[in-house]
Amino acid sequence: MSDQAGHSPKEAERNVWILTAAQSLGGASTPIVISLGGLVGQRLSSDPALATLPVSLLNLGLALGAIPAALIMRRYGRRSGYLLGAVLGLLSGLIATFGILQGSFLVFCLGTTLAGFYAAYVQSYRFAAADNAPPGESHKAISRVMIGGLVAAVIGPQLVIWTREAMPGAPFAGSFLSQAALAALALPVLLLLRRPGSAHRAPAATAQDRPLLKILATPACALAIATGVVSYGLMTFVMTASPIAMVAHGHSVEQAALGIQWHILAMYGPSFLTGRLMARFGKPRVAAAGLLLIGISAVVALAGSDLAHFWIALILLGLGWNFGFIGGTAMLTDVHTEGERTKVQGANDFLVFGIVAAGSFFAGSLLHSSGWRMVNWWVLPLAALVLVPLLWRSARPARPAPAL
Repeated sequence: MSDQAGHSPKEAERNVWILTAAQSLGGASTPIVISLGGLVGQRLSSDPALATLPVSLLNLGLALGAIPAALIMRRYGRRSGYLLGAVLGLLSGLIATFGILQGSFLVFCLGTTLAGFYAAYVQSYRFAAADNAPPGESHKAISRVMIGGLVAAVIGPQLVIWTREAMPGAPFAGSFLSQAALAALALPVLLLLRRPGSAHRAPAATAQDRPLLKILATPACALAIATGVVSYGLMTFVMTASPIAMVAHGHSVEQAALGIQWHILAMYGPSFLTGRLMARFGKPRVAAAGLLLIGISAVVALAGSDLAHFWIALILLGLGWNFGFIGGTAMLTDVHTEGERTKVQGANDFLVFGIVAAGSFFAGSLLHSSGWRMVNWWVLPLAALVLVPLLWRSARPARPAPAL
């Protein structure tokens, strides 16, 4: 018996596992850039305020790539889009490596920007899993694909540690070369995705599909997107500044990379349970718990600058991101029809990662001008902006979802 997406349950299950494997490879690219982008920026840039620019450009590339990626996948299918994304990931690692070898800040920034375009495709793996899921099971499929981030959380930072001195006289060049290798490994994995079905080609638009602005203006859609924006934005805002702040407070590059590893493990580790938690307590409640954890992480960071303060704050930040971002993603799947999903998903990722990019730009400037404590003070009011409406919605009696 086939599910509504045109896949048998067995085939849908197979695609989810393939996407999980691809997530483990593609997801490792981002922690490499985040762990080292600011440190390489410090070495290559003459302006300290621009140290985090490579990481900010990663997020900008993700934002700028979200809508083109959605259009390419709608026209040519998800598998073709994902293969193109992996090629961009391969090129990004090679260009970033070349930038380090040549001592060129601009070339290195081009490489991290392309890594963002690759990440735009990787981020949509969760939507492909949801599209394949049987009715009512999308939140579980999303959580399972995000489990691939657990492997990425180990691969990325460990490659930083193992390969950072692989090329004599060019610190960190080996780490970005390994980033290219991971993207190359993702290509044969993505070739295993099967046609036909929504994992490959989006359904054609119909006359009943609503205009994008009308969908975005609905309270449920606006809250889902705001949850993703704030959860991901605050996580990136703090994580961008963390490695530089740790080194500035006397901790080593290895300790900073391990801190990012613990953070990313916390980001994806709860994915084993997040789907079940949403089924039991509701998506808004789980998302609200995520925003609360992000706020608590800022309180821990403000309490001191010992290694334990950094690591515990990063772990809490990762847990908060998991509940907040996956909760927001699952909430978004409830607000559009099958024919509307590609444009809504593309718009969501453009808004989320556009604001994330702006936040990471601001994080570097704020860290340079006002310090690590001020970065964390900003977290508290911004988390509260979305936490309050989530709590209000969570307290309301459950009602049947309106017809789309």
